[in-house]
Amino acid sequence: MTYKIDIDISQQRLYLKQNDDLIKSYPISSSKYGEGSTENSNMTPLGLHVIKEKIGTDVPINTLFISRINTKRTVNIENSRNKTKDDHITSRILWLDGLEEGKNKGKGVDSYSRYIYIHGTHEEGLIGEKASHGCIRMLNNDVIDLYNYVNIGTEVYISV
Repeated sequence: MTYKIDIDISQQRLYLKQNDDLIKSYPISSSKYGEGSTENSNMTPLGLHVIKEKIGTDVPINTLFISRINTKRTVNIENSRNKTKDDHITSRILWLDGLEEGKNKGKGVDSYSRYIYIHGTHEEGLIGEKASHGCIRMLNNDVIDLYNYVNIGTEVYISV
């Protein structure tokens, strides 16, 4: 089955679709710095992407990844709206590659080189508001669920 993902920044929602039928809807957190593609901006890039890599198959929920490496440790989940000093990447990683030259692909704006992911977070209490450093954060159970639907090459469209 072929799925696609639409991410609506204004709604802070990720929509999983098959053909044009809505299969699932998940709350997300995009960048607290806004939208944009400039390298080192910590903004969420817009436009058409694909999933280039999937990382974390079958690891326990809340597993901490550092530089995409499984630390074999789990983290405590912050369910309040308190912001922590950390930006943990947990449970699963869907690494995005931009498809639009000059917008989200290429020198100075490349989503893949910027390490833009859809991933789990320890700051679950902030899901639904802009809180990330550029990535799309999800609840850990949700990112695991999404991960099981999609494949490398699945299209991801990010809009406001």
